[in-house]
This record gives sequence, C-alpha cells and structure tokens, in this order.
Amino acid sequence: MEPLYDELKQLIIDSLNLEDISINDIETEAPLFVDGLGLDSIDALELGMAIKQKYGLTLSADNEEMKKCFYSVKTLADYIKANRQ
Repeated sequence: MEPLYDELKQLIIDSLNLEDISINDIETEAPLFVDGLGLDSIDALELGMAIKQKYGLTLSADNEEMKKCFYSVKTLADYIKANRQ
C-alpha cells in the first residue's frame, strides 16, 4: 500500500500546485481538509478531477460517503484500491 500512499501524496502536490510541500510533509492518516493539510472545497474538486484522470474513478465531494473517502491519504488509497480495476 505504501507506493499508493506516496503516489497519492505526489498527486495531491502536483494537482494542487503545493510547491513548498514534499510527500514526507503529508501524513498518511492526517486529515486533508481543515485541520490537517488545510485543503478546501475547491481543492477537493481539483483533487477529484486528478483522481478521475489517473485512476478512472469518479469522486464527488457532495456525497456523504465520498467525504469519508477524502478524509486522508489512507482513506483515499483504500477507496482507490477497492474500486479500481
């Protein structure tokens, strides 16, 4: 699972232009929004589009179930692993 965590961290950095952050700065189980990394709803949309492009999965931050998937790098990785083909 570790390679997927690093891949997702790099995707977050690249898709959101977080130039001052490295993958080592993003904790796998820390919240991505508000408290943790401090992302917002616009970031969620951009990240959702990047995940769709890379993994072919559609994520909607409007859906309560999807909000749980966006909680951390670990929850995103779990969702991607369970749903990609």
